Amino acid sequence: MNQSVNKTMKKRRSSATNTSEPETQSFDQAIGEKKGWRQMLPFIGPAFIAAVAYIDPGNYATNIQAGSQFGYLLLWVVVISNLMAILIQTLSAKIGIATSHNLPEIIRDRWPRGVSFFYWIQGEIMIMATDLAEFIGAALGFHLVFGLPMIPAAILTAICALLILTFQVRGFRPLEMVIALMVFIVVIAFSFEIFFALPAFKPFVQGFVPQFQGTDSVLLAAGILGATVMPHAIYMHSGLTCRRVIGQTAEERKKIFRFELIDILIAMIIAGVINAIMLSVAGSTFFGREVINDLTVAFHGFSTYIAPIAGILFGVGLLSAGLSSSSVGTLAGDIMMQGFIHKRIPVFIRRFCSMLPPLILIISGANATKALVMSQVVLSFGIALAIIPLVIFTSNKAIMGKLVNRKLTTVAAWCIAAIVICLNVFLLYQTFFG
Repeated sequence: MNQSVNKTMKKRRSSATNTSEPETQSFDQAIGEKKGWRQMLPFIGPAFIAAVAYIDPGNYATNIQAGSQFGYLLLWVVVISNLMAILIQTLSAKIGIATSHNLPEIIRDRWPRGVSFFYWIQGEIMIMATDLAEFIGAALGFHLVFGLPMIPAAILTAICALLILTFQVRGFRPLEMVIALMVFIVVIAFSFEIFFALPAFKPFVQGFVPQFQGTDSVLLAAGILGATVMPHAIYMHSGLTCRRVIGQTAEERKKIFRFELIDILIAMIIAGVINAIMLSVAGSTFFGREVINDLTVAFHGFSTYIAPIAGILFGVGLLSAGLSSSSVGTLAGDIMMQGFIHKRIPVFIRRFCSMLPPLILIISGANATKALVMSQVVLSFGIALAIIPLVIFTSNKAIMGKLVNRKLTTVAAWCIAAIVICLNVFLLYQTFFG
């Protein structure tokens, strides 16, 4: 195992000068002489990049609609979806730590070449669908906050996306800092929103008790849960952890995993709180007044019912979430292509190609919110393809060593996989035939 790890470290170092990958460190190099909480610092970051997928414009749409239509009723769904996301992202991070390879690389090495090629094709489609939602969300943010027409807003989004990409070229750590800053902006924006629209205490607390009110609430709950796990976040998280610090012994890998678990808990709890605040603010502002299923209407509603500053904060949060999640999609596409077919294209070319579909849609005058919804439908097809191999491989002791899933973890993971897959099939059926 040590010989294999050393070869991997040499390979990472040699490629780091030509890609966005950081130079790989051993566990001793990462820890150095750090003591106490400082030992955790080298491991903080990957989960924040992955967590961006859980506060993207698609989450905005479902949370705002759920809150406006049912008040705080579905807060418990947000909590459950966040717990599911924590487990799935934990497995993704763990497989990278245990193997020093990302999930796409393991699929390529363990399964037939044709399967790997198929995974790459569907992965690129998932990235395009992801970027469609994120890019449109960011353009909407510029449109709402600054009053720009959608076409200039889209061009400005493209420029900002390319500027953010320069941080990725310098390595994962600069990108992590930029992403963390953007997540912090979203947190600040919605923290002020919750003060402007304080929820009623009793209904708010009751929202954490599992319950429904009719078929529509079940459909919205399915939408929240079904959109929880994003396929690109699963592939990407394993790539971020396997390229960071390599443990040369089983004990070192267990220590790395414990540090990364803290990273996951912090990042995913923040993402969960943001989603809960989104739903709560929508509930306290719109419930009993109007049902919101359009982000532009939500922006004007916050300005009307609360104050103009509330609408601006909503737009700023949407803008920050859209730009950060769009950048993460480009990173995920790079990891997936390298893993599945062992090829790479320059990230600026990848970014430019991924921006073309949303630019075309915006220029054509298509409804932005409807495009967001359709992108989530496309993503539904890729969720099972990402979760199933993740659970299979993390349950295999020959692959994972001492970091193999416990039986209870495997059972929980398969249950979550079944729930998410069934919900997405249900949502697809409702979208096309309901």
